Amino acid sequence: MNYWLIKSEPFTYSFQDLQREGKIMWDGVRNYAARNNLRAMKTGDLVLFYHSREGLEVVGICKVDKEFYPDPTAESGDWSVVDFVPVKPFHKAVSLQTLKGIPELQNIGLIRIGRLSVMPLEKKEFDKILELGETTIP
Repeated sequence: MNYWLIKSEPFTYSFQDLQREGKIMWDGVRNYAARNNLRAMKTGDLVLFYHSREGLEVVGICKVDKEFYPDPTAESGDWSVVDFVPVKPFHKAVSLQTLKGIPELQNIGLIRIGRLSVMPLEKKEFDKILELGETTIP
């Protein structure tokens, strides 16, 4: 299993939206590194959901429900989407400020490459963020 973090502006699409809808096709990614990360995801991989621009915090867990396929919203180019389903919200949201203060999280993409919207995490990083959010996997 692999571990990931995705970012979305909550006023565009929030974790609460995902919970309400039950599934999302993660479309519109137009960055090659993020696209390659989507393509590396496997069904069942766990994904942290981060609210960017507003909130600046990890708020929930989702998982890959369907591996990559062509992005139907792309007018041109070789772009991909992945389907996610919600797992659970965090008991306590974990702010970017908190993450920046944890030495073992200094190499995560969220801190090193702030504009990247889809990024891998090591299991120990994923587990540390769960711990900070006082959250466990069901």
